Formats: sequence, C-alpha cells, structure tokens
Amino acid sequence: MSTPSERARAAGPCLTCLLATAAIAAAVVASFVYLGIDFGTLLGRESLASMGRFVAEFFPPDLSAPFLAKVGWGALQTLAVSALGTLLAMLGGAVLALPASGRFGPALRQAARFVLNVLRSVPELVWATLMVLAAGLGPFAGVLALVLHTTGVFGRLFGDTLENLPKAPERALIDGGSGAVAAFLYGSLPMAWHQWLAYGLYRWEMNIRAAAVLGFVGAGGLGQMLYFHLSLFQQAQAATVIGAMFVLVVAVDGASARVRRGLASAHA
Repeated sequence: MSTPSERARAAGPCLTCLLATAAIAAAVVASFVYLGIDFGTLLGRESLASMGRFVAEFFPPDLSAPFLAKVGWGALQTLAVSALGTLLAMLGGAVLALPASGRFGPALRQAARFVLNVLRSVPELVWATLMVLAAGLGPFAGVLALVLHTTGVFGRLFGDTLENLPKAPERALIDGGSGAVAAFLYGSLPMAWHQWLAYGLYRWEMNIRAAAVLGFVGAGGLGQMLYFHLSLFQQAQAATVIGAMFVLVVAVDGASARVRRGLASAHA
C-alpha cells in the first residue's frame, strides 16, 4: 500500500504551488521594475567611497566615562519602557482575549477582534507620535505606544491559544458544580499560561528594538539620544549609542531565548 508521500510524488507537481510561485516571482520582478532600483549606481565606485567615508566618521566611538554614564541611563530607560509596555500589554491582551476567543458570544467576539485589529494595525511609531502629542515628550509616551500596539498583538495570540485549548477540563469542572470563573482558572488557564508567557518573552525582545526606535519621535531612551547626536553630526557619540543598542538587544534576546527553552522543555 502506497504512503501519502508516494501518492503525492505520483500525482506530479502541485499546480496551485506552481501558480503561487510564478505569481510571487512576477510580483518581485514587477516591483524592481516599478521602483527603478539601480544597483549599478549603488555599487559604483563613488557611492562605495562615500559610504566608506560616512562609516569612518563613526570611529572611534566616544568612550569617555561621563558619556558612557549617560548612555547607560538611556539604556536603562529603554529597558524599562519595553518591560513595562510589554507587561501592561500582556494584561490588556489577556482581558481582550476572553471575548476574542468567543467565550461571551459571537457579537462580543467580533467586536473584540475588531478592536484588536485596529490596535495592531497602527505601527508603534505612529502610536508614539500620537502619544507624544497627547502626553508630551518622554518615556511615558513610549510606554503608551508599546501598550496600545502590543495589546492588539497579545489579544490575538492569547485569544487563538484559548480557542485551541481542549474544552473537556473546563467543562468537567462546570459539570461538577464549579463556577465559570473557577473552571477557567483551574481548567483552561494552566494549559494556556506557559504559551502566553512564551509569547510575552518573544514580544519583549521585539519591543526592546521598538523602544529604541521610538526615541526618534521624542519617546525617550537610547533612540532619543541617537536622534539628538545624529542631528548634530556627532558621529562618535552616535556610534556609542548604536553599540549600546546592540548590546542591550543581544542580552535581552539571549536571556529571553533561554527562558523560553526552559518553558518548552518543562512542558514537552
């Protein structure tokens, strides 16, 4: 008796796959033609020399003790903005995930999904621009921007997790006389929380990068320092700030990945 893979090979190539690949290839070629990208100019001798001179201006970076102290404070502010924004977004996403998973009927499910779509369809940088106008310059605007966008992301991920959970444990508790809240807390939440935490850690990694960029619109942290020094053509100081961003992102990525691997092995 033939296996599914043998039957697939005997049936020949997938027509839909071939058509999709051809459509993607045509779209890529059309994009290059429409945008008029000139790689010859980009890789020309004059362009390469100009880029080389620009990069050389960043060396050596400013490693003076007073400036390193300022960069360290900016890195701490960026870390705090990303951590607080992610934590508050996890709480908001968990609240919206309940109706978004269909627990309170189809009408509330559609309404919650619409709100989540609106929140995450607006990029963090746009939210930050609006929050700077509303709350003023500084890290508070950055926190609000991350909370609004990331709540939309978490609400969708958490809601999908709840929808895919087996219903038997929670239903058994309800049939045994438990209340709806207790049944959720003891029947469904224990199966979902480790996946929620893994999503939270992964998104925190992304929010570290986002928090660094939000400073360009006045949301504080390393991004605001980088924008300030680049505006004044202080490339040596900008190089130090870029290096701090790299170190911060690598450190958070490594710590988060280690915790997520521990969660995965604990629930394997």
